[in-house]
Amino acid sequence: MPDMQFDLVDFLPYLLNQAAEQTSLNFQADYKARYGFLRTEWRVMFHLGRYGDMTAREICDRAGQHKTKVSRAVKALEGRRFLTRTEMPHDRRNELLSLTKTGRSVFQNLFETARAHDVALKKTLTAQEAEILQSCLKKLAGLNGS
Repeated sequence: MPDMQFDLVDFLPYLLNQAAEQTSLNFQADYKARYGFLRTEWRVMFHLGRYGDMTAREICDRAGQHKTKVSRAVKALEGRRFLTRTEMPHDRRNELLSLTKTGRSVFQNLFETARAHDVALKKTLTAQEAEILQSCLKKLAGLNGS
């Protein structure tokens, strides 16, 4: 018989998922209300704004997103004139994605909003808790070289 003391809210993957959803709701509401973005569209905008021109595949690899979702986001953002596609001369199957002037302006605005959201979220913890949490999450996500 299984150990009935186990509770789903103590299951770390479940808890991490719940925390991620809860902490992103306010920011998500902001970018959705202002620009009508879906989560993947914001992530595409973020990667292009933060790292510069890149291909959809590079965004998929960096963001851990499925190519179908990124492709839909790129199409939507292009339709709204937030980004452009340029065929790569050495490989016509790939396109270089770039933010337009409008896209860069939107990115800058949302970048500042994201930064403020992050600061406010961290204020719910002590400085030590925030530092430990960030370190632990990076370790679990494989982002700190461990």
